[in-house]
Amino acid sequence: MASGSHMHNLTTLIKRLEAATSRLEDMAMSLDDPHTPPKHIGAAATPEPVASIPPKQAPAPPAPPAAPSLPPQIEDFDALINGDVRSLVELGDKIGGLVAEQSKAVLQAFEAERTYLYVSTKARKPTPQPPELMTELHTASDTINNIRESNRASPLFNHLSAVAEGIVALGWFFEPKPSEFVSEMIGGIEYYGNKVLKEYKEKDRTHVQYIQAYYQIYKSLAAYLKKHYPKGLTWNEESGIDAQEALRQIKGGAGSGRGVPPPPPPPPVPTLNVPGGVPPPPPPPPPGAPPAPAAAPADMSAVFAQLNQGDAITSSLRKVDKSEMTHKNPNLRTGSTVSERPISQGSISRSKSPAPSKKPKPDSMRGRKPPRQELEGNKWLLENFDNPDGIIEIGAQQNQSILISRCNKTVVKVSNKANAISIDNCTGLSIIVDSLVSSLDVIKSSKFALQIDGVVPTLLLDQVDGATVYLGSQSLGTEVFSSKSTAVNIMLPPKEGTDEDTKECPIPEQIKTYIKDGVLVSEIVEHAG
Repeated sequence: MASGSHMHNLTTLIKRLEAATSRLEDMAMSLDDPHTPPKHIGAAATPEPVASIPPKQAPAPPAPPAAPSLPPQIEDFDALINGDVRSLVELGDKIGGLVAEQSKAVLQAFEAERTYLYVSTKARKPTPQPPELMTELHTASDTINNIRESNRASPLFNHLSAVAEGIVALGWFFEPKPSEFVSEMIGGIEYYGNKVLKEYKEKDRTHVQYIQAYYQIYKSLAAYLKKHYPKGLTWNEESGIDAQEALRQIKGGAGSGRGVPPPPPPPPVPTLNVPGGVPPPPPPPPPGAPPAPAAAPADMSAVFAQLNQGDAITSSLRKVDKSEMTHKNPNLRTGSTVSERPISQGSISRSKSPAPSKKPKPDSMRGRKPPRQELEGNKWLLENFDNPDGIIEIGAQQNQSILISRCNKTVVKVSNKANAISIDNCTGLSIIVDSLVSSLDVIKSSKFALQIDGVVPTLLLDQVDGATVYLGSQSLGTEVFSSKSTAVNIMLPPKEGTDEDTKECPIPEQIKTYIKDGVLVSEIVEHAG
C-alpha cells in the first residue's frame, strides 16, 4: 500500500509540473503576440490570472531650454511686426510686383529697428554711436526710396510714394516726443495714400486695404511710442554693456528671444576624379633624418642685368615682316595666319577703373523733415512748412532775428520790429514785414513776394528768380542789392493826394561793359518803346 501511495503522489507531481510548463509557454507566447490566446494542455490544468508586464518605454528626450524672457517693449514691438506689418506684406503679395517688393523692405526695416531697440535695452548709450547699429535700417530705407525713384512712370507710383514717405518715421530715435513725430509723418503718407483710395475705391478692394494697413502700422507705432518711449529713446545706463557687444550677442542668438537655426553643415570636400583613387600623401621622413632644405630664393641678378642694359634692351626684339602686318594685309584680320605669342600671367597688370564717387541724394529723394517753428535764444527758426493752412505769425522783438528755410507756398507775417530776416531755399514764399533794424536777405528762392509796411534799410537778393517787392510810403529809402537774380520787380506806392496807381519798376538785368581810359565802365542797358 505504501508503494502504491508513493506512485500516485509521483504521478500527481508530474502532471502539475507539465501544467506549470504549459502555463510558462503560454505566457511567453502572449508576450510575443498579445492577440494569441493562451493554450492549455490537459483539462485538469486550471489557468490562473497572469499579470500583464508593461513594455519597457524609451526615456523621454530632454526638454529644450526655455527661451530667455524679453523686455516688455520688445514683446510689444514683436506683436506690432507679427500683426500690422505682416498683414501689409500679405496684401502686398496679392498686388505683386513693385508693391510686394517694397512691402518686404518695410518688414526688413521694422526688423532692423527691433534689433536697435533690443540693443538699447541691453547696452549703455554709445558716444559716438557706431554706424553698425543703423546699417540694416539704412539699407532697407534706401531700398524703399530707390524703388520709388526708379519707377516714377509706374501706374503704382502713388503706392510707392506713400510707403517711401512713411518710412521716414522710423527715425524717431532722436526726437524728444517720438509719438507726435510719427503722427505728423502720417500726413505725408495720406497725401499719396488718399489718391490710391480714391482711384481704387470702386476698382480693386485689395489696393484700398493695402493703404489702410499701412496707415494702421504708424498709428500702432505712435501708440507704442506713447506707451514705452514718451520722452524719447532710453538706454540701460545702470547695468548696460557695450553697444557693439550687445549687437554681437543679439546677432549671434544669445538672448535674442527668437529661435536661431543651427549653422548649415560644411560642404563636402571635393575629390579628384583620378583612376584608382586619390594617391596617399607622402610618408613622413624617418626619425633622425635632417630636415628638407628650404627652397633657395630666386636669383634676381639676371633681372637687374636686363634692366641695366638701357636702350640696348631693344636689340633682342625681332623685326616684324611686312607679310605679318595686319594693317597692310587685311586678309590676316579674319584668319589666324599671324601667330600670337602667349602673354605670361602677370606681364600686364590691368588696374580696375576707380569706382564713381557717391553723389549726395537730391532733395526729392530725401525724407522731408517735420515743420518747425520755435525760438532758440534770440533766433526764430521757421523750417519745412509746405502749403500750410492759414498765415504763420511771428511776434518778434527788436533783439531777435528770424531764419526762414525750406518753406514752400507759405505766408508769413512778422509783427513788431525785428533785428534781421534771412530767407533760404524757399519757393512761393510770401512775407509781410513791419520794420527791421538791419537787413532782409533772400538767397536761392523763387516766386518770392515781400511787403514792407514800415522801414527796412537794406534788401539783399542773391540767386532769386521771380520776385515782387511792395514798398510802403515809409520804406521808400530802402536800398536793394541784387546778384544773379532775374524777374525782380519793385512796386512803388502812389503819391499821396493823387489818383495814380501803384508803379511797377523792374530791376535791370542787362549790363553793358566797355573800356574807357584803361578802366572798365558798366552801364545799365535801357529798353525804350
